[in-house]
Amino acid sequence: MQHSIVFLDRSTLEANLRTPNFPHSYKEYAATTVDEIVDRLADATIAIINKVPMREATLARLPNLKLIAVAATGTDVVDKTYAKAHGIIVSNIRNYAFNTVPEHVFALAFALRRNIVAYRDDVRAGRWQECDQFCFFDHPIRDMRGSTLGIIGYGAIGKSLARIAEAFGLKVLAYDVFPQPGLVDFETVLRESDIITLHAPLTAETKNMIGARELRLMKRDAILINTGRGGLVDEAALAEALTQGVIGGAGFDVLTTEPPKQGNILLDLRLPNFIITPHVAWASREAMQVLADQLIDNIDAFAAGKPQNVVEA
Repeated sequence: MQHSIVFLDRSTLEANLRTPNFPHSYKEYAATTVDEIVDRLADATIAIINKVPMREATLARLPNLKLIAVAATGTDVVDKTYAKAHGIIVSNIRNYAFNTVPEHVFALAFALRRNIVAYRDDVRAGRWQECDQFCFFDHPIRDMRGSTLGIIGYGAIGKSLARIAEAFGLKVLAYDVFPQPGLVDFETVLRESDIITLHAPLTAETKNMIGARELRLMKRDAILINTGRGGLVDEAALAEALTQGVIGGAGFDVLTTEPPKQGNILLDLRLPNFIITPHVAWASREAMQVLADQLIDNIDAFAAGKPQNVVEA
């Protein structure tokens, strides 16, 4: 059969897409609203999406659809239970951000441990020009070497972080919901780490896994970094902890709702020890090309009758 492929939100992927290796038609849209999905996928057998929601009410109106190829790792935008029950395969992207996400984590960690933002703001405000000596020490600076990195979620990205951390001379403590040799318990990571970085999937069990209680278990000068999923952290509790000095700082690349069109309590913070970036930890050009190539690999494998990277309900 000749497949009909439709990419609903092509603007989310800045990479070259090679042509799938089988007979097909192809159409792409920069972005797609919920109201436009059914019309655009009316004849499609393969839908490529990133963040376009594919819920039961939508899928029920797409009888020709056979594959939803998600151009990302997270698949929470897809009703996977309905898809499985109706023979729609869902595939995702795996292990493509093993370089770029760790680099972003360490960029945030270095900036916060060395108080780069605070010193930059002071220089812009004229503080250096007023000094009586060659520099000033208004904000503490801490070395990486000899400190402890706590990794919550010890998959491919967590293991890549551990290798980099060891090269920098950090001690590594790791926790994962799935037991692995050498891991420690959740509270040990919270209590003993100088830097904690989150890489767990967002599930009912991990939602708000870092709340007021967990923040108070951390060291007073500890840094919390989240490049995983926004819902892993209670954002109101974090805002209060940063404002009251419960922890030393935080670096976030994700929020519970993205984009935050209705605002977010973390966006209201004006603190030098809080850095937020717009969900771009994954988005190096190199990583996006790996993602794009794997996306087409997934589609080719499906068309050949050997689907790969299949996500179960």
